[in-house]
This record gives sequence, C-alpha cells and structure tokens, in this order.
Amino acid sequence: MPKYADVIVPLPLRGAFTYAVPEECQPTLQTGQRVVVPFGSKKFYTAIVVRLHDDTPPYPTKPLAEVLDDAPIVLPSQLKLWEWTSDYYLCSMGDVYKAALPSGLKLESESVVMLSEEWDAETPLTPNEEKVCAALLPKKRGKATGQTPESLQKLTGLKNVLPIVKSLLEKNAVKMREEIRRSSGTRAAKAAPDILPLKEAERLTEAQQQAMESIIGQWQTHNVCLLHGVTSSGKTEIYIHLMQRAIEEGKQVLFMLPEIVLTAQLTERLRRVFGSRLGVYHSRYTDKARVELYRKMLSDAPYDIVVGVRSSIFLPFKHLGLLIIDEEHETSFKQQDPAPRYHARNAALVLAQQAGAKALLGSATPSLESYHNALSGKYGLVCLKTRYAGLSLPDIEVVDVQELRRKKLMHGVFSPPLLAHIQRALDAHQQVILFQNRRGYAPVLECKECGWTPRCQKCDVSLTVHRGFRQMVCHYCGSTYDIPTTCPCCNGRELSSRGYGTERIEEQLAALLPEARIARMDLDTTRSRQNYEQILHDFEAGRTDILIGTQMVTKGLDFDRVSLVGILSADTMLSQPDFRSYERAFQLMEQVAGRAGRKGATGHVILQTRDAEGAIIRQVVNHDYESMYREQAEERELFRYPPFCRVIFVYLKHREESVVERLSADFAGLLRQVFGERILGPDTPPVSRVQLMHIRKIILKMELSAPMAAVRERLLALQTQILAMPGYHSAQIYYDVD
Repeated sequence: MPKYADVIVPLPLRGAFTYAVPEECQPTLQTGQRVVVPFGSKKFYTAIVVRLHDDTPPYPTKPLAEVLDDAPIVLPSQLKLWEWTSDYYLCSMGDVYKAALPSGLKLESESVVMLSEEWDAETPLTPNEEKVCAALLPKKRGKATGQTPESLQKLTGLKNVLPIVKSLLEKNAVKMREEIRRSSGTRAAKAAPDILPLKEAERLTEAQQQAMESIIGQWQTHNVCLLHGVTSSGKTEIYIHLMQRAIEEGKQVLFMLPEIVLTAQLTERLRRVFGSRLGVYHSRYTDKARVELYRKMLSDAPYDIVVGVRSSIFLPFKHLGLLIIDEEHETSFKQQDPAPRYHARNAALVLAQQAGAKALLGSATPSLESYHNALSGKYGLVCLKTRYAGLSLPDIEVVDVQELRRKKLMHGVFSPPLLAHIQRALDAHQQVILFQNRRGYAPVLECKECGWTPRCQKCDVSLTVHRGFRQMVCHYCGSTYDIPTTCPCCNGRELSSRGYGTERIEEQLAALLPEARIARMDLDTTRSRQNYEQILHDFEAGRTDILIGTQMVTKGLDFDRVSLVGILSADTMLSQPDFRSYERAFQLMEQVAGRAGRKGATGHVILQTRDAEGAIIRQVVNHDYESMYREQAEERELFRYPPFCRVIFVYLKHREESVVERLSADFAGLLRQVFGERILGPDTPPVSRVQLMHIRKIILKMELSAPMAAVRERLLALQTQILAMPGYHSAQIYYDVD
C-alpha cells in the first residue's frame, strides 16, 4: 500500500508536495483524485494526487486531511498534457491546475462560500452541514456576505470544513462567490432530444466533397492537416461530415473556436445534426454548468462532440479521435494573463498527438506558422478556393481618407463613398457591418489649451473615454475615473475627445442616419452570454440594419443579408509594435471583408485608409494571401522571427522602477553568458507599468534545432539564481513562449 502521495496545489509553486497517506485511505487512493491538504500553518487546499509511492522524504510530512473523490477526476492523459504545458510554457503545474479545472472542483481556503437562493430548506442536512449553513445566515437584517472556509472553521469549531462545503455545493445549499459574480440568468444550454447523426446532413458541393476526400487522404501520411478555405467556402459543412465519420468510428470530437461569440451560431447548427450528443464548454456558462459537463465527460456516457474555446483542451476525453480548430489563426487562442500563457492551438495539437487523434486546422487566412508547416510538409495542406453556391469574393473599394480630410469632405470618421453605400444598402433593405478595432467612445481625452491627457494612476497608459458609463477606463487594469469638467493642469474648460471608438461611431452614425436601426458589438455590450446572443439574433432576424463592432464581427459569423462591410481605419492595426502586426492586420481585414455578400449578389467592401498605395492594402484588395505570406516570410527569415526561430519573451516586474532597471540589466547579463547574441534587451515595453508594477522585457531567440528542454532548464536555474540575490526577492520574472 502506498504510504505517501505527491500532490499539486492550485498555487504558482513549482514541483509537487509530499504528504503521508492515512492508513484507512491507502487501499482506495488513486492518482488523479482530489484530496484536502493542510498548507502552511492555517491554510487548506484541494490538491490533485499525481504520484503514490513508498519513498520516505527527508523531512517530516503532514497527513492528507481528506479524500474528496471515489474515483479520479483527472485522467492520466490529462496529467500528461498538464506536465507538457507546465514544461513548455515555463510555469508551475499549479498554474495549469488552476486553468484546467472549473472553480467548483478546486475549493481552497481563499474561496468565499455563500448560501444559495436555490436551497430547498426541506433538503436533509447532517449536523455539521447545519452548523455551516447557520454560520452563513445574515446577521440580524444585514445582507449575507459569505465566509471563507477558514472563517467558517473558526465560527463552527469544526476542524476541516472543505469536505462539508463540497457536500453542501452538491446539494445546492451553498454557492461559491465566483459563480455569484457571473451575470444573473446565465444557464447551461438545454440539451436537445437525442438525434442520431445523419449520413447526409446536407449534400456537399463537388468542391467541398473533393476537399473532404483530400483531407482524409492527407491524414494517411500526416496527423495534422491545414484546410485553407476562402471565406464563405463552406468549411463548416466539411467539419460536420468529418465529425459524423469520427462518431461512426466510436471516437470523440473536440471542435475548438477562438471566441465565445461564435458558439451561439454554430451550436444551433450543430445541434440540428447531433442533438444531445453535443456539449458546449466556455466561461460564460455558470461554474455549476461547467462542472456538470466536466463530470459527464468522466462518466460512462460522455458527449461525443464538445464545442469549446481554449480551456476545452483540458477536459477529460477518453476516446478523442478528431480535433478541429476553426479560425486557427485567431489571437484569442493565446492566453495572455495569468499563467499558463499557453497557445491553445499548439497545446491542442499536442493533445491530439498524445491521444493518437487526427487534427484539422481551418482558416481563410492561416497563421504564418501553420502555413509554413504545411508548405514544408510537416502538415498536410488542402485548399478550397471557391465560395459556396458559386458566390464571388467581395469587391473592395479603397478610400483615401487623407485626401478627403485635406479637402474637408469627411463626416467625422465616415467618407462620402461609405455613407452613400450605407444609404444604398438601407434603401435595398440589406444590412451593413462596420469594423473599428477600438472600443469605448474615444481613446484619448485632451485639453485644447495645454495638451493635458488623463492617464491611469496604476498603469502607464492613457484612459479611454466611455460615455455610456460616464467614466474613463484603463483597458489594462480596469480602473475607472470620473470624466473631468475642467483640466487639472490649467483649469481650462475645453476638453475634447480625440479619436474614435465604437461607442462614438455609433453616436455619430445615429445622428447622420436617424432612421437606421444600429447595434454595437464589443466587450462593453457583450459582457453576458444573453447580451451577445441577443445582438446576433436581432441582426440575423433583420431587426438591426447596421452592426458596428470590434474584432468580434470578423470571426466567422454568417449573415445572409449583409451586402456592405466598412473598414473604418485600416491604419491603426499596422501601428502596433509587434512583428505580427502586418499579418494580423491582413487577417482582420480579409476576415471582416468576407462577411459581405454571403448569399445573392457580390458583396461590397469600403476600406478607409491614409495609405491607399500600401502593399497590405493591395494584397487585401486582391485577396492575395500568398503574396502576403511570401513577403512576411522573407522578412521574418531575414530578421530571425517565427516560424524560422523560437522566441521567448522574458518579463521582469517590480514596484520600484530602479529595482526592475537593475534586475533586468543583471539578468540579461547572466543570460548572455549562456545564450550569447541570442539575447536582445533589456528593453522598456510600450506599456511599461501595469497595476503599479514597472515592467522590463528581454527577448531570447533560439534556432529551431536547439534542445528546448535544456534551454528551459537553464532559464529557470538562472531565474532562481538572480532572485536569490539581495534586493530582488520580491521581484517577479515570468515567460511568454512563442
């Protein structure tokens, strides 16, 4: 019988921690089960057992406090992916654990427990459960604010309340605070009645059929295939047929999408074919709903198909046979903060490899990395160049706003050609999409007398004006400020908004076209699942004439009556200090242009720019992805950027700027002793302070042939060395890989 258990806790700490297994738990304890462990002097955490053994550690061990599960909730295949993610992205297993499991499965001392409004008082409770519920009742007539498990232990006198809280959660007597923070009314989607997959969901066109057969052929020699299909070529129908094929072979399918907003349209379409065989997993569902789906995937009757965003790669699949990643180029697949800073597309391909599953990447504008892998033979490649039902690609008209501004012909952000085409579409009872990749009312508020602009007190960025909230907002830390009536610098009263966000565009368009029904789709208007679904339903049903949006409107949405797309400011996308900005600008413009002319006549796109002769404008007008790829590939090979090398960004943070300045110089010096000229920096990033932490960045470029495991090992060793030096112990160092 194993006497010791190595566990991981949901904390950013490297390595596992060893606990003694009580004798009564030894016969039944398994790897992958949850256990409650004491951590430090007073804390308790829900940990995951990753190893059972008899190796006595050279230090005293505490015993496990409780075993929470009868069977493992994390499968060996999942732990394997967790280990790869932790290793590759230079983070702890605890970071991966926090990202991988729904909150309801990882109770901890800092969680806040509250009584549930759904609690049926008639439900029988044990004496200890009654004690906990009594401690959660509001005092006098006050409002219940919740308690941490630690405070509940003090109030009730119970030694360990986490198992009791777990039991109360299962009885719907209590809720975790994270669930209560979610928008009210958010529910899991009701399962449709079971519908067996139909062999003929819809007849594929000849081009689609050829593409599907080519994909299956490519899978004979490649585990990964890239489907490069132009916008509106009918990639989804091909996906559906491939899913049916996998299900008939007794396999499970993971269908990944970059954005929650896409799941509303696609889920409805997929349910018509697959019924209750289909599950949906993303963060806009309640935590309870996500826990239910997670447990169903562990059961003997799991979903055959899961539609999900990036966190869905961490679900427990027992028979994964097909992985489809739609819009594989999308930046939403990359997790930025907090750790693990993983790319879900790349991690998903590792998942498929570990499961022995086939993978399909789909996009009209593939990432340079994926297209390079396809051209070099690492992936299979299938091209679908014709749009569904013989539709032609939209016509793109370039409008030089610089010249129009010089002639004083612009109406705010709208050019005369754009306004004329909008009016023409409205007269013909057709719909319009306007794309502006900037939310809020205006990116900058400025004093006309002295030039003062408000900046965030915690971050080194200007504040964005949000008229709807009547506030200025920092888009980095979320801090809000009142809009001033006078300039704090010169007491001047002429404060004007500079630039255009989606909110301001909506306001100006409503003034220019008062008869038009206008809606806006951005982060501010889609904070709940109901909000974005309502916006989409209204537009699809023809209750909205013009949809103004940020990147959300570029992501594979299908609307039958859209005849016009307006790209209001192509140039802002190119001004980002990022080696991928050119590629991303092309992808965004090409994707949003593809929303026009979905059915019926050829669509029209108005592209407003200050550089009408720029190479990227020519490539978008000609829908010339290959030319963009060749140009960018040559440049990246010359200057050594992906896909021709691996890049690791090293970020250093400290509250004192002088400390982070010294730390970054010292760490760069240590790194150069090992990696030589592969190190660039340290450098001050464009946003050099976020949430009161000053930031510096170091870049490490490694050749593709380099042994990355050894590179990561040296990085972590040098990090430990530098943080042990006097004055640096409170600094933070973290990594962003690829």
